[in-house]
Amino acid sequence: MAASILLYSFVIFAGIYLGKIKIFGISLGVTFVLFVGIVMGHFGYVVQDDTLHFLREFGLILFIFSIGMQVGPGFFSSFKEGGVKLNMLATAGVLLNVALAVGIFYIQGGADGETTIGQMVGIMSGAVTNTPGLGAAQQSVLQVNPEAYDISQQMSMGYAAAYPLGVVGIILVMLIIKKAFKINVDKEIEEVEQEQSDSLLAPHVITVAVTNDLIDGMSMKRLHTLIQCNYVISRIERPDGTMIVPHSDDEIHKGDLVLVVCSVQDEEIFVRFIGPLVEKKWERDQGPVVSRRVLITKTEYNGVKLGSLRLPRGYMLNVTRVNRAGVDLLASPGLRLQIGDRITVVGKLGDINRFAERVGNSMKRLNEPNLITLFIGIFLGIVCGSIPFAIPGMSVPLKLGLAGGPLIVAILISAYGSKFHLVTYTNSAANLLLREIGICLFLASVGIAAGKDFAATVFTQQGALWVGYGFIITVLPLLVMGIIARAKYKVNYLWIMGLLSGGYTDPPALAYANKVSGNDAPAVAYSTVYPLTMFLRVIMAQLIILALL
Repeated sequence: MAASILLYSFVIFAGIYLGKIKIFGISLGVTFVLFVGIVMGHFGYVVQDDTLHFLREFGLILFIFSIGMQVGPGFFSSFKEGGVKLNMLATAGVLLNVALAVGIFYIQGGADGETTIGQMVGIMSGAVTNTPGLGAAQQSVLQVNPEAYDISQQMSMGYAAAYPLGVVGIILVMLIIKKAFKINVDKEIEEVEQEQSDSLLAPHVITVAVTNDLIDGMSMKRLHTLIQCNYVISRIERPDGTMIVPHSDDEIHKGDLVLVVCSVQDEEIFVRFIGPLVEKKWERDQGPVVSRRVLITKTEYNGVKLGSLRLPRGYMLNVTRVNRAGVDLLASPGLRLQIGDRITVVGKLGDINRFAERVGNSMKRLNEPNLITLFIGIFLGIVCGSIPFAIPGMSVPLKLGLAGGPLIVAILISAYGSKFHLVTYTNSAANLLLREIGICLFLASVGIAAGKDFAATVFTQQGALWVGYGFIITVLPLLVMGIIARAKYKVNYLWIMGLLSGGYTDPPALAYANKVSGNDAPAVAYSTVYPLTMFLRVIMAQLIILALL
């Protein structure tokens, strides 16, 4: 057992270290653990079968479940408004990947060809840089035939052969799209900024006089429960001329003048509920300006648009950045917030504190580990993954398995768990730790198991074909997605780069897009299509195996 722990430790730390090395500005990241495992397996280092299988499956569950918890809060909101177009393009890309993989399989001879369907699914997973899809497919193989470990290892070889050019291919298509459409990146950035300024969420500022006897003496907190639209009461002037910046416990009284920041369509609500409009010029005292990060920790702000918070006029604050799970997102008015988002705001300290009080800003709440929710989710995920679904034309019933089951349950729990009093938030550091431990255990196990026959299989004419197949599966769907997005829908190039990166769930490509654009807009598009794409790739990999194996 000690020898196995030593081997895993070496494979993981060496893989992570080597994965940080950049070649032409591109690194493979944690995926390099797979290649170190293959090398060690090639030189005869092995792990007892039961231990290896347990660590592989447990690592896969941790990885998949952590991804589901991360993408769940934004999964359903990603279909709203402009996200529909991007998600449909990403879905088309997934289907084209599948069509190409199946088409190549039949063109080169089908079941009698040199490349089996298992190997082709591994190649497809590597070509689209999607490790969860590989894990899901391997689970499906073992579901059909519990003794088919050789097919599972061949998938790993195909994945490893196609992965490096998969990363390169995404970036190459970005350059081709830019060249083909003669795109000026600076102009694209200006268009994104113009869209922000023209947003329908621009705040509408009104002053109303309090004349309603029914709200006399009512606190701000109580008022917010009665008026359901998104608004901010920025200032209150008492009849004696006293000016206050209201907090949740401050009361509103008859005769007060209230400065309200809301949407123009909601103006009538305040006129009917509080009192008539009046003309007044509000003066704002000047003071020292500071920058602070505010945490979104109240569940009622999960899925709320950033623009609806009325920060520039309601709180006299400017938003410079929104950090989500370690990724900096463009602070656009249409960005939907999630629990755990860190909003960087600039303004007076008092205004920042008032805003922080409203949205929670409780680090203690975020740092508390939610192990009950974690293991309830894993338990339900395994149960869900074990339920058979009979599908006409398939030799065996479909099961979501140890990949699909935990993924679906994690998405549902993170999106709706609060309604069942489950604390579903996991801070980004804890989520990333679980995810990285899981993927490292999985990749190390896959690499060690596949290493014995890797060189003899991949470094051959057949291996060269695998690389070529993978490159075709990588590039052609990306070109179709990019051309349709630009030529037909006139999508901004910054959004296209995020679409291509998110459609292949590839962080290195996103990092390249952010660096080239000098703007965080690609990260917004990435986060919009990532949840659906991840879900589809896990499910489609299983469907191919169950339908054609």
